[in-house]
Parts: sequence; structure tokens; C-alpha cells
Amino acid sequence: MHQAHPERGPALVGTTVAILSALAFGLSTPLVQRFGRARGPFAIAALLYTGACIVGLVSRSRSEARVRASNAGRVALVGALGAGIAPALLAWGLLHTSGVSASLMLNLEAVFTVALARILYAEHVGRRLAFAVTLLAAGGALLVVQGGGDQGAASTMGLLAVAAASLAWALDNALAKPLSAIDPASVVAAKSAVGVALSASLAWILGEAWPSPKDAAVLVAVGATGYGLSLRLYLRAQRALGAGRTASVFASAPFFGAALAWLLGEPATWSAWLGGALMIVGLVLHLTERHAHVHTHEPVEHEHAHRHDDGHHTHRHDPMPEGEHNHVHRHDLVVHEHPHMPDLHHGHAHES
Repeated sequence: MHQAHPERGPALVGTTVAILSALAFGLSTPLVQRFGRARGPFAIAALLYTGACIVGLVSRSRSEARVRASNAGRVALVGALGAGIAPALLAWGLLHTSGVSASLMLNLEAVFTVALARILYAEHVGRRLAFAVTLLAAGGALLVVQGGGDQGAASTMGLLAVAAASLAWALDNALAKPLSAIDPASVVAAKSAVGVALSASLAWILGEAWPSPKDAAVLVAVGATGYGLSLRLYLRAQRALGAGRTASVFASAPFFGAALAWLLGEPATWSAWLGGALMIVGLVLHLTERHAHVHTHEPVEHEHAHRHDDGHHTHRHDPMPEGEHNHVHRHDLVVHEHPHMPDLHHGHAHES
């Protein structure tokens, strides 16, 4: 059965949300470097995710699906990776390299996430997206080869730590895809709580130095926007775009961070400018992608916030609710054609 699909541009909405998420996170990187300097990386991570946890707790929605006991294992795993290991690696890396180069190096998160999305969920990666990811990877590799142009071997080790943080966040992104149907704020709160507990414990065990009360308050505020709000928006975007493409749009985050670091007085080397140029081209290629073909939706029953004017949610209510709402619902078999991304409803396979 073929069914028409309204042209509402959900991919454009998802892309816009992903860019806002990238803006919030990107601006946080040079601020973490400035106010967390010479302090323990786990202590910094604990403060950042304290702010994120607060945002998650105060912004939960009644119209969204809740975090359930069956989600506990996955939440704990992504919390350890994304709210514990990754920010600690980033904080350490920022102590040993420039904020401009570190910000641009975070583009590797998109490369790793696209690869993991392909491996774990068989998300479609066409020539255009593959070339875009290649340019992002080349830009990151150029930064490592040049050592950021500031402190030689020490800077290279710092950049490699940032690359490792990118990999940890990519694993977090990919493993969190099944959580994108749940209330993003609830996921942020649960994930951040795991990160705070893990990071604070390690900071105490290792005897790390904590920032002054003033700097700690700033880092909590940075964590609220750059990690809490950013992650909440990221999960919403992932619901519309899938894991790989959300990460590719999120690759704009380092440019915001690098620009702020440059405005704050950090020099930008020729390798940073060239690497950044390669990454910008890769991002533009991704943003101009269009994917449409006849595809099949197999019958499925699941729960997430949804509307009834998106061409996919045709079940009946009496009375019919207006706007977004949440409940367990069923999708019958549907075959239709429209532009789409690998979102909650488009996880179908491709021949090539």
C-alpha cells in the first residue's frame, strides 16, 4: 500500500536543533580550558555534569516517554562513557594543547559516530556523506600531524587525548540512539548523575585539585548549557536524523569553540585554518544531502512523543489530541516514498 507523506521538512527541523546543540557545546570548550586550568580532569567533569544534571531535572516533560528500569544498563554505560571518561579526557587534553586546535579536533566525534552508526544500526552512508566524513577525518589528522603548532610533542599528546574523548562521545552517541525515543531531559538527568558519581569518586580517590568556588560555579553553569542543554537538544535531533547524521551536523560545534578561543586571544596556526577549511567543506556536503526512495515500514509497537500530522502516526483517538503527546502505539505495514533520514521510523536497510 502506498501512502502520501506531507512535506513538513522534519530533517530541516532536526538539523536546526542539532546546530543549536552544537553551538551550546562548542562555546563551552574554550571556557572549560580557561576556568579549569591546572585542575583535575575528573573534578572538572564532575562540575560540568552537575550543571547538566540540574538542567535535566528541571526540564522534564510530561508528554514524553519516561526512563524505565529496562533502560538502566544502557543509561549507565552511556553515562560512564559520555559523562565520565570523555569529559575527563577532554579536560586533560585542553591542559596540553591550544583551545583552537582542540575545538577543531572534536570534529572526529562525527567521523567515529557515522562509522559506529553504520556498523551497529546499518544506517545508510552514501558517497556524499562518506566524502564529507573523509574531509572531516582529514582535517583532524592534519591537526595531529602538525601537533597543533604550539607545543610539539606535548601538544600532540593533548590532541590525541581530545581524539580519544571524541571516540568515547561517539560510542555514547551510538549506544544512546535507542534512548532517543525517551524524554531527552530524563535521559540527561540520569546520564549526568552517573557521570557525576563516577567523576567525583575518581577525583577524590586520585586527590585531584578542585577549582576555586568562583571557577567551580562558572564550570557548573558551563555544564548546564554546554552539556545539559546541548545533550537535551542532541537527543531530540537524533530522533529526527539518526545517530550518524546528527553527529555530522554536530560537527559544527568545534568551529564555534575555535572561533571563541580565537576571540579570547589564542593564536590559530596555518594547520588549524586548513584543517578547519576541510571540515567546513565536509559539513556543507552533509547539510545539502537529500535521501528519498520507496521504502517499507514493517509493523511495530513502541512508545515515544508524536504528532498526528507527520504522515506516520495514523492511529485514531477519540477525541483526537492536538500537538505532541505520548503513549504506546502501533504502526501497521506502510509502503511510501518521501525524503527521510534514519530516524525512529526509518531504520530500513539499503542495497548499497
